[in-house]
Amino acid sequence: MRAIIQRVKKAAVEIEGKTHAETGKGLLIFIAFTHHDADSEIEKFVHKILQLRIFPGEKGLMNLSVKEVNGEILIISQFTLYANTHKGNRPSFFDAAKPQTAMPLYEKFISTMQSNYPDKIKCGVFGADMKVHLINDGPVTIILEN
Repeated sequence: MRAIIQRVKKAAVEIEGKTHAETGKGLLIFIAFTHHDADSEIEKFVHKILQLRIFPGEKGLMNLSVKEVNGEILIISQFTLYANTHKGNRPSFFDAAKPQTAMPLYEKFISTMQSNYPDKIKCGVFGADMKVHLINDGPVTIILEN
């Protein structure tokens, strides 16, 4: 599992020219899965994301989690996070899980997020051509791997 987590002032995902989901202050999470990822790892990964202290506290230091600032979360599937560019100029996606493996993991990730942080989770559509809009806050971007 690999995630790019961005602290945002707002984020939105557009599909076929229409806004599918949007959030205010919170996190934009791009998530990808590889062949060896398992359901059993998702709970720990979700917990880590929800506890990341990347929002400023009283003294301006990153000391608060998304839950502590009552932020929203937008989740986008993005298999290209497993691009391998070591050979040549054309990325290989061999390490990315095939859709039949990745889709159930993506759905489990979303449902686990929703059960741990109700009413704050929005998401894109697995496999869709999406246009993602965001205002990165900071900017703060964290790479998280399992």
